[in-house]
Amino acid sequence: MSAGLVLIVFFVLLALSVPIFGALGITSVFPSILDPKFSANGIFLVREMLGGINSFPLLAIVMFILSGIIMSRGGVSRKLFNFFCYFLGKVPAGMPCCVIVTCLFYGAISGSAPATVAAVGSMTIPVLIELGYEKPFSTALVVVAGGLGVIIPPSIPFVLYCMATGESVGDLFIAGILPGFLIAFCLMGYALYYCKRHGEDKEKIGSVVGGLRQKGFLSVLKDSIWALFTPVIILGSIYSGIASPTEAAVLSVIYALIISLFVYRTLRVSELMNIFVEAINTYAPMLFLIAAANGFARVLTLLRVPQTVSETILTTFGGNKAAILLVVNLFLLVVGMLIDLGPAVLILAPIFAPMMTELGVDLIHFGIIMVVNLAIGFVTPPVGVNLYVGSRLSGVPVVTIAKNAIGFLVLFAVALVLLVIFPQISLLLIGRA
Repeated sequence: MSAGLVLIVFFVLLALSVPIFGALGITSVFPSILDPKFSANGIFLVREMLGGINSFPLLAIVMFILSGIIMSRGGVSRKLFNFFCYFLGKVPAGMPCCVIVTCLFYGAISGSAPATVAAVGSMTIPVLIELGYEKPFSTALVVVAGGLGVIIPPSIPFVLYCMATGESVGDLFIAGILPGFLIAFCLMGYALYYCKRHGEDKEKIGSVVGGLRQKGFLSVLKDSIWALFTPVIILGSIYSGIASPTEAAVLSVIYALIISLFVYRTLRVSELMNIFVEAINTYAPMLFLIAAANGFARVLTLLRVPQTVSETILTTFGGNKAAILLVVNLFLLVVGMLIDLGPAVLILAPIFAPMMTELGVDLIHFGIIMVVNLAIGFVTPPVGVNLYVGSRLSGVPVVTIAKNAIGFLVLFAVALVLLVIFPQISLLLIGRA
């Protein structure tokens, strides 16, 4: 059975708009239909699919989803934004920078880019427009900064990558901290350039920030400190060895419930059932996808696709590490435009991991590179999930948002280049630099 034929069938199904979990499932059974002697028959695939979702680390995903929804309903994004506005509001490009930092911190709660855009954007886009910033710029800012939600830990794609490659979830979480801050600083650089060029309404900004400062630092800190502690608890419990990533995810849910129900009192017990239903509705389709991707990955392994791809690329480029990394990065950028991040990680990580090992690239470093590449796809048509979330929030057409996001994406790409060239950025905190 030709591996090339299997991949052609998969991409044809995607082109025909077959849902991706359906395309994965159909393609997985295709070889056994053509060749009854092929070892991956129906029973084998069902066993592999069920085995793929019978995973302890997977519990971390649903817990982080639930924690993010509770925090969103509890108004945590507003409290984070107010805290950062107190310090940054009056500096040049201060308000856009506050949005970026809020996305950075909220990403450390939700682990999801679309969730970060929805939670932060629903609150900050109207504020930015009221302060005189153009609506397309305000939307593009949140849409691109929301991509930090899958880079700064905890990150759902990081969990999926570790499931596919066998790497440590905790190590990848810690490794994502510096890259997340690097990308955030790059986005702030473009925000500063834009505001210098187009100007800001200092009077309106001053009135908003002045209102916060009249409350006093202690009042603002008291209102936001519980929200600020959330990423500290999650990452601190993992890094100190107190909890595994899955256990830290459960702690984040308990903490979110405590501060939303009893500290901020922005959530009622009667609302919890709807929150649980929303979490299940978000997670259940992901389980189908993970199961189908696991079966598909197993079929590709039996067809020796990872080895074939590795041998072909290594032979073509003569083992030139720089050339291969360039080609892989370009390929991932294109894939990110066409396939959602989760499925792309589950499909491609097992294929590229052997080749990266052969090249001497640390798989934790490659995990950062892969997720950052694919995160750019959140803001690039036609898939661009963040674009559609932002468009729904602001009413700005997707194409207009994409055009206004180009400047941010250029700086995002600059950060990616730095991450590829200097693996120490990703590996420093885990002692592999």
